Amino acid sequence: MFVVPSRLLTSLVLAAGVAVSPVTTAAQNLFAPAITVDEQVITAYELQQRARMLEVLNAPGDPNEAARENLIEERLQLAAARRAGIAPTEEEILDGMAEFAGRADLSREEFVQRLSQAGIAEQTFRDFVRAGVSWRQFVRQRFAADANVAEAKVDRALEGGAVSSNIRVLVSEIIIPAPPPQAAEARAIAEQISTYTSEAQFSAAAREYSATATREQGGRLPWQDITDLPPQLRPILLNLEPGEVSAPLPIQNGVALFQLRGIEESGTSAPEIAELEYAAYYIAGGRSREALARARVVASQADRCDDLYGIAKGQPANVLEVRSGPPSSLPTDIALELSKLDPGETSSALTRNNGQTLVLLMLCSRSEEVAEDEDARRNEVRLGLRNRRVQQLAENYLAELRANARIVER
Repeated sequence: MFVVPSRLLTSLVLAAGVAVSPVTTAAQNLFAPAITVDEQVITAYELQQRARMLEVLNAPGDPNEAARENLIEERLQLAAARRAGIAPTEEEILDGMAEFAGRADLSREEFVQRLSQAGIAEQTFRDFVRAGVSWRQFVRQRFAADANVAEAKVDRALEGGAVSSNIRVLVSEIIIPAPPPQAAEARAIAEQISTYTSEAQFSAAAREYSATATREQGGRLPWQDITDLPPQLRPILLNLEPGEVSAPLPIQNGVALFQLRGIEESGTSAPEIAELEYAAYYIAGGRSREALARARVVASQADRCDDLYGIAKGQPANVLEVRSGPPSSLPTDIALELSKLDPGETSSALTRNNGQTLVLLMLCSRSEEVAEDEDARRNEVRLGLRNRRVQQLAENYLAELRANARIVER
């Protein structure tokens, strides 16, 4: 899939009032075949719709020609995926649509509505995403094992400074509460989940077992710069292939699992986090209904950490703690939750005191610095080289498919 330009939101708004531009085609019937690719049909309607979508998204080049090229390649990609037994689930397609829409800061429903206002059918968007998801899954299955990078090549890249270390990841999470009475059962569940290989399985487990706010989204987190994540977690994620699940990671009163859904080099430098300041407000009752309700009330009353002092006034001194330090010095579970928050936001995913005390975390502030860790830098360079190798193999294979295909334009 191409990257959504920053002008996308404005384009979608303006496009709602613009008439659909015609696509030149010999076919009088929009649903008659315009192109066949190894007997797979592309209709004039599909060409028109795709050209319109590319126009709205400000894709570079002539939208009519780009639509033709895109749809031909997607037919080849879908056929290759089918031959490999790959068929994205409905949930994976919807997730892909939501992810794409999120790049414009829109929900899937909002994005579809904007496209509709511009004369673009939801099915056009769905077909576009389905092809992209199918091809990514195929590339992962076909080429990941052939893209190992020699250490000498990593050395040369580091010496030459030719590879960007700007890595961001797309991750899903599960945090299973595991106070002592439930620890063995939680570990057994986590071990089972760690064997999962599909996003649908992991998402279902998140909805059933996870204690985090992301459980309703199947544990899915948005794209994050690798430097925003706790240093303890980075090597775990960098050693995963997309689709793989980490081994269970013990945390206080719980166990965490992570599935890598995507990884890429971003276009901008992401500074390291130098220090986090956070507040922890402790509520008796663990994850009971009453304690969680109390956490929601406190969160609604506090817009910043200073507000928590007023809420805690008159209570024992140990009900509120405000601490600061570099992410590497914080407990892994706290550092992980804070990585998902903006200043003033809260999380009630964690417990203390063997699960008997609920922790309402609030991020007070986050300060950044530019710093490099040699091992992390090396891993990121290796990953960048590996991703480029996979991309090259995939492009070469697609070119071979196209050279061998029978493409007929009517």
